[in-house]
Amino acid sequence: MPLLEICIDSVAGVTAAVEAGAARVELCAALIEGGITPSIGMVRQAVAAAAGRVKVHVIIRPRGGDFLYDEAEFAAMLADVEAVKAAGADGVVIGLLDAEGGIDTERSAALIARARPLSVTFHRAFDVSRDPFAGLDALIGLGVDRLLTSGQEPGVLEGAPLIRALIARAAGRLVVMPGGDITQRNAARILAETGAAEIHFAAFEPGVSAMRWRNEAVFMGGALRPPEYDRPATTATAIRRVAQAAG
Repeated sequence: MPLLEICIDSVAGVTAAVEAGAARVELCAALIEGGITPSIGMVRQAVAAAAGRVKVHVIIRPRGGDFLYDEAEFAAMLADVEAVKAAGADGVVIGLLDAEGGIDTERSAALIARARPLSVTFHRAFDVSRDPFAGLDALIGLGVDRLLTSGQEPGVLEGAPLIRALIARAAGRLVVMPGGDITQRNAARILAETGAAEIHFAAFEPGVSAMRWRNEAVFMGGALRPPEYDRPATTATAIRRVAQAAG
């Protein structure tokens, strides 16, 4: 059985991960943006809910979009690392690139130093970097603990050959963790084709709002976003389906 990391956006997601036997969660906000830094209140509540039964790693990403940050955004990232660390998180998840698509080693090093002794994962900013092998070598040099990647493809299944090559090149110096469109249907194949020891996935089911009064004509996120009453939720059942398929 691979180690399971679940991408979540709620305290209920922590509870579901614990119930399903996952080892770790990546706590985010605004998953529709690919995940940004959650509020410090959410981090504190997630850590409390975990109670040491599952590791809580928190994404440090001030906005959606690209991974080239200005000075104000980088200052916010440094402050967020400090706040997350003080809140009791077990790790942080970062990703910074330079304008030419390389790993921003200088700023990454500063965030890593600020985060220690917490675990540090470099997220899928890697998947839009210019040279995956140069990027991997840079991350190893920085002392990053883990790389989350889809193999520079839309999903892990397509990126499996590169992920296998990255795992071989890393040779245990960091963990290469596949993540990106992993489902019950493809989890076993992904593990077989990559040789990965850890996987990262979201496990959502349709959520039922407790609201009795509803105005479904108004969407807070704009006309292209789903209604507020259709919010998906991480469940232990959905996690178990992927876990059982993964073997």
